[in-house]
Amino acid sequence: MSNLASSVAPLAAPVAEVERTRAPGARIYSLARERRRVLFVTSEMSDFVQVGGLGAVSASLPRALRRHCDISVLLPGYRQVLAGSPKLDIVGHLAGAGDIPPCSIGKVATPDGLTVYIVLCEELYDRDGSPYAGTDGVDFADNDLRFARLSLAASQLAIENHVGWRPEALHLNDWQTGLAAGYLAWAGVSIPTLLTVHNLAHQGLFAAERMNALGIPGEAFTVKGVEYFGKLSFLKAGMNYASHINTVSAAYADEITQPEFGCGLDGLLFERAGEGRLSGIINGIDESWDPRQDQRCPFLYDPNRWKGRYADYVRGVFGLSLSRAPLFSVVSRLVHQKGVDLTIEAASTIVALGGQLVVTGAGEPRYERAFADLASRHRDAVGVRIGFHPEEARAIIAASDFILMPSRFEPCGLSQMYAQRYGAIPIASRTGGLAETIDHGRTGFLFDPGDLAAYTRAIKLAFESYGSAKRMHDLRRAAMALRYDWSGSALRYQALYQAIAKSNVD
Repeated sequence: MSNLASSVAPLAAPVAEVERTRAPGARIYSLARERRRVLFVTSEMSDFVQVGGLGAVSASLPRALRRHCDISVLLPGYRQVLAGSPKLDIVGHLAGAGDIPPCSIGKVATPDGLTVYIVLCEELYDRDGSPYAGTDGVDFADNDLRFARLSLAASQLAIENHVGWRPEALHLNDWQTGLAAGYLAWAGVSIPTLLTVHNLAHQGLFAAERMNALGIPGEAFTVKGVEYFGKLSFLKAGMNYASHINTVSAAYADEITQPEFGCGLDGLLFERAGEGRLSGIINGIDESWDPRQDQRCPFLYDPNRWKGRYADYVRGVFGLSLSRAPLFSVVSRLVHQKGVDLTIEAASTIVALGGQLVVTGAGEPRYERAFADLASRHRDAVGVRIGFHPEEARAIIAASDFILMPSRFEPCGLSQMYAQRYGAIPIASRTGGLAETIDHGRTGFLFDPGDLAAYTRAIKLAFESYGSAKRMHDLRRAAMALRYDWSGSALRYQALYQAIAKSNVD
């Protein structure tokens, strides 16, 4: 056993109703009650702080699961989280391991009653910037310690009743939480764990020399443990030790078993798929993404006039000329994965055909500069705002006739769902969740990823559709009729929790 033993040693008398030994030193907990206690472990949550789609999912999915589970969220105590938690109670204290410092656990309830546990460790989390990087955009040098602390806390809460509530299953999300499954295994404890991969490209890679500092036993540095091409991978640890892996669309779950999309992990994922331990569950969106219910909308919903009013409002905000030409938008991180370089190339076609383009997002400096240059060259037709403001992004989506999503790969995507609910037709790559949620020619337009010529043809097809009032009406009507609420996905997650709990006992 590693030097975690004192920090994650199991209780002699566990809370769970069923316990039996599978191997010497192993302790297995399963669940006799239907309403399982589940700890949803995440590095961001839009109630407090959000960088990408994970933050939105972490806010919506646990709320949808409350009908089926006794679920709580575990989140690092970033400065933004503490600022949004004025009624925080300290409910527990956890030991450190290796160079991972001790921490306290805070507890807060959201206005609608969702319990959020917060990992309190000032030296790791109380700093300016995003959850992952400083104000200069450079990743924090101690991200391994920061997210090992989150993972270790999750495992400790599952093993001992530190806070008066003990989870019977862990739902881990992305690389930042992957070590939790490892910490359980290295302590000889088997608890149902689900690892959701939101984006396989981000793997949490660190130098192998960091093993001792992170409290990882040396024997774990193998291809069946944490080793990834000579480095330490948080995500691979989660994949090797979790009970089950799922992704955020069935299409992406299939794609990542192939070398093109597998990011060097396709062999492991192919093996997990063969074992029945890899699946895909499409994300949902919350009920606020309904123009008829949107309390943040500055215009009352009117199917005949609302869209045009929103478009004129956004044109004014971005300094574009008033026009009745189609309005295209990009609401995205400005990074290579999202194919924004293709949009930069295709922008000349949009402008030449009389359209307008609005862009909001942040990311790689070269793409930020390229979009800013487009705006300076086409002041009446292209508007760009570097940065991300949720309310502004919502207004842009509501105003748009078409939203551009030329991603090279896209595990799920949320923007196409938001757009469809607001009558903005997605023009997107035929990949992952985009292919799963867009019916080509009926609720959007699809093209092969990375193909600029095909992307340009799809944009021209959008212009042709916009030129026919009936065609555009049919597209909008079909798109807005789609439902992406979380209820169906929540039922599938509940079934998955039951399945992995049963597999831990069998």
